[in-house]
Amino acid sequence: MLDGALRRRLDPVLDRLGAALAERGIGADSITILGLCLGLAAALLVGLGAYHSAAILILVSRFCDGLDGAVARASRRTDFGGFLDIVLDFAFYGAVPLGFIAADPGANGLAGGFLLFALNVNGASFLAYAVMAEKRAMTTMIRGAKSLYFTTGLAEATETIVFFLLSCLFPAWFPVLASVFALVCLYTALSRIILARLTFPKDVQ
Repeated sequence: MLDGALRRRLDPVLDRLGAALAERGIGADSITILGLCLGLAAALLVGLGAYHSAAILILVSRFCDGLDGAVARASRRTDFGGFLDIVLDFAFYGAVPLGFIAADPGANGLAGGFLLFALNVNGASFLAYAVMAEKRAMTTMIRGAKSLYFTTGLAEATETIVFFLLSCLFPAWFPVLASVFALVCLYTALSRIILARLTFPKDVQ
């Protein structure tokens, strides 16, 4: 929901930095992998209870997630790059809740498991819609130039990052925050299912 507004503010900065990195031969895939490594390190810090340090790494990790696209636009976009970006994004989204579960299984286990379930359903709805849209040669620029069809929703990248940061700032509230965000993710998935039902025709009998 907030991704569009954030992109309008950050893209000019990211594009300038991305062009400078591309000129120096730094590839987008390398930045994508760096972003994941920082995200996994953040999840490890969460598991160790170092929440404030984890929050900083989460921010840097997601900055890399925006920067890799800027480098790709300034050099050469590839299908593999788009594939790698989305897979590693989902790895990051799963790792941080897992860190909270590891930090306190008794308090965070149920809510963390519910959140992982909701993230999985939401991610599946996003990717399945993209597959069906590609099959019908649908295009959209609502989130800029992307390697696959992007549908918007209540729970997007920005909302996920805000949730992770709030959880790091108020770790005792993770069960409540995770449960609420899980419901937001499920609502987003449901909205995509309804959108798919309205957009894609019925199979011919």
